[in-house]
Formats: sequence, structure tokens, C-alpha cells
Amino acid sequence: MSLRFSANLSWLFRELPALPARLEAAAAAGFGAAEAAWPADCPSQALRAAAERAGVRIVLLNTPPGDQEAGEMGLAAVPGRQAAFRQGLATAVQYAKAVGCPRIHLMAGRVPLGADRAAVAGEMETTFIENLRYAADLLAQEDMIGLVEPINNRITDPRYYLNTPHQAAAILEKVGRPNLKLQLDLFHCQIMDGNLSRNLETYFPLIGHIQIAQVPGRHEPNSPGELNFPYIFEVLESLGYTGYVGCEYAPKGDTLEGLGWLHSYWESRGLQHGGSSKAAE
Repeated sequence: MSLRFSANLSWLFRELPALPARLEAAAAAGFGAAEAAWPADCPSQALRAAAERAGVRIVLLNTPPGDQEAGEMGLAAVPGRQAAFRQGLATAVQYAKAVGCPRIHLMAGRVPLGADRAAVAGEMETTFIENLRYAADLLAQEDMIGLVEPINNRITDPRYYLNTPHQAAAILEKVGRPNLKLQLDLFHCQIMDGNLSRNLETYFPLIGHIQIAQVPGRHEPNSPGELNFPYIFEVLESLGYTGYVGCEYAPKGDTLEGLGWLHSYWESRGLQHGGSSKAAE
């Protein structure tokens, strides 16, 4: 089974200012799916209309980040912000329903400014577990999946609370809800832990979404770096991964000109532009 790729509209096609235009550009480039961070400046009707015109599925959205001017980047694990998290979650569910999106990334958030990570770890985990249970029950009513994503604290976000697949898996086990899954961004995983083949095998039953970018530059998968993506794609195929692979990277130049890696993947699998089978054409 060949892999299905999703264009992250918060990272790709930024040559265009608005999400609907980026989505239509992604469709023209052959993507059948798209994802985004919290689409604060785009009404759901506009994104849904663009998706319907282009024949593209919206497969992932984030919860709102909170007060970004105050340094917030997610709220699910932040003590004292439970009410704001629940309000943001309700808004995200409403938006996701409107655009037909089945997955929401429940952003954990950052260790509060001035706090010692070790000193607040227990309180943050308790808050996270309570909020995740609440979210899972709400999402289950809409037949949606909630995702948690470890983000590296070595390069990208030193204060982010959730950092490794091991930490995420332990929390998911404590939460105990089948509609909560692991969003594994291989960029973050490589920086924190490496050992990608074994980590993919170990955490495969928990994985609900995957994202990719080269390390350390966070550019196209075929740009110079540490990761051998043709091999990683083979590992995912051998594991039977049927979810989406989100392209969350910063193009080194024009987005379209940087998609040679995707065209090479499609060609190597005997697929047409857009990932459809040549036999089906």
C-alpha cells in the first residue's frame, strides 16, 4: 500500500497569502489531503468551499494556541488554563465539523514562564490527563480522533511540555481512551531520540498521524540532512501504515519546485501525479 501525503498549509505554499488559495495550489500539485495549524484568519465556510472545489480532504487541524502574545503555544497541559482549553476545544470541534476534518491535535503547551520544569511536571501531567479525558469524550460524540504531538525542546521549543514519544505513550496509557492517538513528527523524534525504525515499530499501534521534515534544517525530505526518507517510507509501508503523512516542512524556495521528492516517490511506486494508480487511469 502506497503512502498518502497531506500538504501542511501552514508551511507549504506560503507564496500565497490565504489558506483557500494554498489548498487549491496543493490540489493542483497532486495532494489529495491538507492540514493546518489553527486557521484563525480563515472562516470555515471559505476553507470548506475551497476543499470541495479542489476535491481535497482536510485531515488535521490544531486546537487554538491560546494567548500567543503571552507566549502560549497550546493549553492542554497548562495548569489554571482548563477553562480556556475547553473553550478552544469546542471552537476547534465546531470548525472541524464544518470542514469535515476528523482529527484534532490537542496542543499540550509550554512550561509556564519562570517555572522549573521538574517542579511543575506532576501538576502539568495531571492537568494534561484530565483535559485529554474531557477532550476524548467530547470528540467521541463527533466520531473524531484527538492527537498529542511530542515537540522537541532541544531546538524548536525549549519550554514545550510534551517532548518524546515515550512520554506521550505513557500519558496516553494513563488517559485510556481509544480515540486518542500519537501524532509522530519524525523531525522532532529524530532530534529527541533518533532510532526512528525501532520507534516507528514500537509506537505503531498508537500512531494516528505522521509528519515529516529533514533534520536539522526542517526543509524538504530530499534536502541535505540526517534522515533517509526513501528508507523511512519503506518502513511505513512495511508496517502497513494507512494514515496520512503530513508535509510539515519549510521549503527552501518555491514550494512546487521543492516537490521533486514526492514526484520521485509516486514514480517509484508506479503512481500517477497525485498518487493514483496508473492501472486505474
